[in-house]
Amino acid sequence: MTHIQVTTSGHILDIKVNRPEKYNALSPEMYREIGRAYAELNTNPELRVAVLHAEGKHFTAGVELDKWAGIFASGKSFPVGENEIDPFGVSGERHRKPVVIAVQGYCYTWGVEILLNTEVRIAAENTQFAMLEVKRGIYPCGGATLRLPQQMGWAAAQRYLLTGDTWTAEEAWRLGLVNELVPVGQQYSRAREIAEKIANAAPLGVEAVLKSSRLAELRGEEEAAGQLFIDLQPIMRSDDAREGVQSFIERREARFKGR
Repeated sequence: MTHIQVTTSGHILDIKVNRPEKYNALSPEMYREIGRAYAELNTNPELRVAVLHAEGKHFTAGVELDKWAGIFASGKSFPVGENEIDPFGVSGERHRKPVVIAVQGYCYTWGVEILLNTEVRIAAENTQFAMLEVKRGIYPCGGATLRLPQQMGWAAAQRYLLTGDTWTAEEAWRLGLVNELVPVGQQYSRAREIAEKIANAAPLGVEAVLKSSRLAELRGEEEAAGQLFIDLQPIMRSDDAREGVQSFIERREARFKGR
């Protein structure tokens, strides 16, 4: 039985973690299933955005550490196979289209790390976050040491990375880790609303926004600025760009086709 359910609705890829009886503990098999879903998002031209969420009271209580211990001890990175993408974004190719995440209850370890590699984040008001690795004799290897200090601030991140303590949804929102807090049970519907807006936007433009933002983050503003008009030129020759201008002239909503 699969614990990752993947469905499509229009231009949206829905990825649901469905192992609530085990608090959505992540197994290596589940990791690879999510990786295949991310690869489908990248390669399927009909897909424009993904929504990642989890069944049950909690997004996740962490990983199945006994099943991951051998992988962690191997000295190699995550086991990314053919037609898979590392959803933590630390090994190989990254997703090129936006991912919206909805979290609730416990959002521990890999839950935080996969959240840090998403674009829009909705949290239920009862969400608790934690990086528990130092309490388990190891340290985070899914991107938290790379991104949490950058996204939360150095001192705040180290306080939680070094202790394994939890932080609240309110603090995550205050520090900019999540976009919105919503009542418990409304996190998924809100994430879908935002995903619909992304899906209705110009796909070529959306992908270019994500590419440019990542380039600035990883290589600096100067290199990203130098690429702006280079990447814009082919987009300006697209049908979508012409549709954008025409919809502006006609004062109507644009209908983009991704070409």
